[in-house]
Amino acid sequence: MSATNASAAIRFDERGLVPCVIQDWRTGDVLTLAYMNDEALGLTQRTGEVHLFSRSRDRIWHKGESSGNVQRVRQIRYDCDGDTILVLVEPTGPACHTGQRSCFYRDLDGTADPARDAPPVEGEPEPAAHEALAVLERTLVDRRRTRPSGSYTVELLDDPPRIGEKVREEADEAARAAASEPDARVIEEAADLLYHLEVLLVSRGLSIDAALEALNGRRR
Repeated sequence: MSATNASAAIRFDERGLVPCVIQDWRTGDVLTLAYMNDEALGLTQRTGEVHLFSRSRDRIWHKGESSGNVQRVRQIRYDCDGDTILVLVEPTGPACHTGQRSCFYRDLDGTADPARDAPPVEGEPEPAAHEALAVLERTLVDRRRTRPSGSYTVELLDDPPRIGEKVREEADEAARAAASEPDARVIEEAADLLYHLEVLLVSRGLSIDAALEALNGRRR
């Protein structure tokens, strides 16, 4: 949709603004809730990078203009009544000015300090199901970088042929569980298989989203 047509599709409020939810294209993480006006939306479409309207500064700003953490647009969606925008992006760094990946880094029922911009608490919030693969990938990449002593992941990364063997082994165990074992066992074996498959991808410098993109491509 062109910038001109977008103006007709979106219902801006009495201040000329529309809420904008920014979501990570790869992981599904909700990164930020911000606002756009008509000009910011047009700039976002034309440049391919997120532009927002700052209510506190009363001006348009290019996300990442000072930090360098720009957000490259993959897709822009709008809701059923046209009064909210969803922008799917590829972030180049943290989305939050606090340095967190997402502005939504605290659990309302958790123990983090509720003060504005207070730091997160380790282990909160717990990952949702759709976040599991992305969280695992980040953990594996960190293991590859920091190489902690006694890490099973590091042992695998140091022995590439073994990774392939483990993928075959876990796939066989998942298939055997599916043939004769309870559902809980199938789930456990599927989780083992997904872990080792992600280790395989990380060992090759590949990301899980490449495989997921391939799956999406098969729907066309």
